[in-house]
Amino acid sequence: MTAAATLPSPAPAVPAARGPGFWTLVSVGAWAILTLFLIVPLGSVLLSSLRDDAGHLTLANWAQLFSRPRYWNAFVNTLVVGFGGLAGAMLLGSVMAFCMARIRIRGSRVISMMAILALVSPPFIGAYSWIVLFGSGGLVRQGLMSAGFEMPPIYGLTGILIVFAFKFYPYVYLLTAGALANVNRSLEEAAENLGLSPFRRMLAISFPLVLPALSAGGLLALIHSIADFGTPRLIGRGYNVLATEAYTAYSAEIGSNLGMATTLSLALILLSMVFVFAQRFISRRNVYHGNLINKPEKKELKGLANVAAHAAVYFIALGGALPAIVTAIYSIRKTSGPVFQPGFGLDSYRRIALTLGNVVVNSLTFSFAAVALIVVVGTLIGAYVARRSTLNASMIDSTLMIPYVMPGIVVGVAFIATFNTPPLVMTGTAAIIVLSVFIRRLPYAVRSSAAALRQVSPSLEEAAISLGYSPVRAFWRVTVPLIMPGIIAGAMLSFVTAINELSSSLVLYVGGTITMPVRIYISINDGDYGTAAALSTILLALSAGAISLAFRLLGREERALL
Repeated sequence: MTAAATLPSPAPAVPAARGPGFWTLVSVGAWAILTLFLIVPLGSVLLSSLRDDAGHLTLANWAQLFSRPRYWNAFVNTLVVGFGGLAGAMLLGSVMAFCMARIRIRGSRVISMMAILALVSPPFIGAYSWIVLFGSGGLVRQGLMSAGFEMPPIYGLTGILIVFAFKFYPYVYLLTAGALANVNRSLEEAAENLGLSPFRRMLAISFPLVLPALSAGGLLALIHSIADFGTPRLIGRGYNVLATEAYTAYSAEIGSNLGMATTLSLALILLSMVFVFAQRFISRRNVYHGNLINKPEKKELKGLANVAAHAAVYFIALGGALPAIVTAIYSIRKTSGPVFQPGFGLDSYRRIALTLGNVVVNSLTFSFAAVALIVVVGTLIGAYVARRSTLNASMIDSTLMIPYVMPGIVVGVAFIATFNTPPLVMTGTAAIIVLSVFIRRLPYAVRSSAAALRQVSPSLEEAAISLGYSPVRAFWRVTVPLIMPGIIAGAMLSFVTAINELSSSLVLYVGGTITMPVRIYISINDGDYGTAAALSTILLALSAGAISLAFRLLGREERALL
């Protein structure tokens, strides 16, 4: 009523436009985008996996996946790091969630910020920081060894699982803490009156109520663990997984094996899809609802229990934020070329300003371009999905689930398989990097726009139309201003993921389109840790600025980051 009352005077009514309506055009445009940048690339990946070098149809690539020890080991290793990362994230995230939701923890706001810092920092930066501390010449490892304590370097499976546990625990923590805080405490009190021990009360009452949130957080940790490329590549040192094998097959120095790369990519997608459906099946089998009243109160612990709770929470939070802290410190250490020198200075930043300015400009340009596309297209498709209860809208919404489970390395290989030959050749251009980020992050913008639109009554838009506005004008003049904070917040979150994108960019970049994450990856491999730390700190600062702005608009809703 208020928005309609403040509408500017509409233009004189015009005759109804002929031809398809605005939302019909949005639907057609959505399918055109999904077909060109999602369905066709996926089809190209599938066809490429079913062809040999001569172009004949064959299952040889799939046979190699299960018969060659190298690929089979990578398949098994992927499952190991996936479930290992899941177990680590569930353990750390559950402990953190319970303590933060049920116990009074001093400095809880700082702890939440450290969890968010762990969430937004790219995994490959975490791998680099753990190498700096616990690698062969790592600071902590050398200190312990000089004191007489033998300690193996962090490389291999152990290092990967440590990085994944501390990197992905915020997924479990943020979702589960919210669910635990909403459990009706009268249920637990009733169970206590019936004589159930605290452990049995947790299993019988709280666990079923938070299971959907717990499994959703675990699923995110699992999918990100099996899809991650940078961590196994940097810290695995021979512990290969499907993502690294796909990249190796694609970038082999003697003849790229695109058929095998696409086969490994499809195996990654299928694995992710299996876990998504399994999580949905588990969540739907046991559905319990809380009534959001009589919420539990945080307890004030005393003595050793209080010390143990604080120690556990701060240990987890500090471990997650450690990569960002170490990176920032090493970025201001003095360097002589790639070698660190005693003392502090801005040598690494000076080198970036003199020789790598184009890398920073590329990252910013590509990210802003991708975000602009994501915001405009995501808002329109989100509005269509939210306001239309049709089979077509459901199909668009379901199709947009696919990018959720597509690892970046798969997107890169798929785009190479599709856009390396006519009629549309884009390999080696900036456009292919922008579009790969756009299609991968589009579902997040669609979901956030649809969620914001479901809180706005369609009657406001209908009132504007009844006053003479066209559907297009009513949407832009009435609905968009009402959801603008959500759109900007979504744009900031998209910017964070876009500017940190490594795996797809690593496949698609050429000399003139190199980005900061790719340059960091190359610098770490070349042993130029000072440059890597300075570029990583710039990335973290840009991410923190975007997150801060998003928080101001979202009202500090941490779960919106997921």
